[in-house]
Formats: sequence, structure tokens, C-alpha cells
Amino acid sequence: MTRVLGLAGWSGAGKTTLLTRLIPALREKGYSVSTLKHAHHSFDIDKPGKDSHRHREAGAGEVLVASGSRWALMHELRGQAEPRLGELLNKFSPVDFILVEGFKRDPHVKIEIHRAANGKPWLYPDDASIGAVASDVPPAGLASLPFVDLDDLPGIANLVVDLAWPLDRTLAALSA
Repeated sequence: MTRVLGLAGWSGAGKTTLLTRLIPALREKGYSVSTLKHAHHSFDIDKPGKDSHRHREAGAGEVLVASGSRWALMHELRGQAEPRLGELLNKFSPVDFILVEGFKRDPHVKIEIHRAANGKPWLYPDDASIGAVASDVPPAGLASLPFVDLDDLPGIANLVVDLAWPLDRTLAALSA
């Protein structure tokens, strides 16, 4: 059964760095993991001059590139609205965990990633879907949520296992 958990925090808090350490820690425990990363800007995984790029530039709505090592499907929105988190989660193959980086305003369960040096406000006081906090400093008044240090990788991995919601519960919360 696929379960979903988000890592939410301001830019520079260390979400990507944590994810790159968390994925192997969960895999060592025998879990399969996929990730969903929200980008706030236009991005491209293709290179100008490559055949797949030329297909997209010619107007293809989707281009699937496949090899003996991997496949990737690129979907051009071409003016359509950005897909919502629930729609994107439905595109995954079954795994134990889908870890979501970004989408911090959506109502799926999340661990807040916070770094004091950023000088940004905490998210947890205003977001009921934050189930735990990982930070380099303990927040004041956090009596009701679990707290782990950002460097406590086993503790964070345990929080993922304990807090992640089943995909159907996540989709229901996102569509409510």
C-alpha cells in the first residue's frame, strides 16, 4: 500500500539535502521510495537539439523517451493549468512511500523542515497538516508535535514510517 508524506519548509531549509539522505535510509529498511518535487519556475529536463526536444518543439503534447536504463514521460501543459498534487500522485507506480517536496500549502501530512539561519517563520502554528518538525533548533510551544533534530536521520526515517498517510486518505484530504 502506497503511503504519502511531504517535507515542507522555506527555500534553503535543507529539504532536498534531507531527501537525498532519507531515501537511502528508507531503502536500507527495505522500503521502496518515489519522490515528487514541486518546481516554482519553468524547468526543462530535455536538451535543445536532442530528438525528444525537437518532438516537443514541433508541438507534441507528450514525449516518452525510453532506453534500457530508464524511461521518462514529458507532458507539455501548453497553457493548461498546473496539475494539482492529487492528480500528480495518481501518476505513480505503486511503492511503499511517495515523499513530496514542496506543495507546502496542500493539506497532506507533512514534516516541517526548518533551519534557524533562514530567519523564516515556522509553518506548524498555521498548518494543521504538519505532523512533526525537524529543525536545528527546537521551536517554542511545540508540545503537541514530535520534534527531531535535522541531523537525526534514523529519527526522521521513523517519523516517515509512523506518520505517512495511505494514498487514498491523502487523495481524500486533497479533494476535500
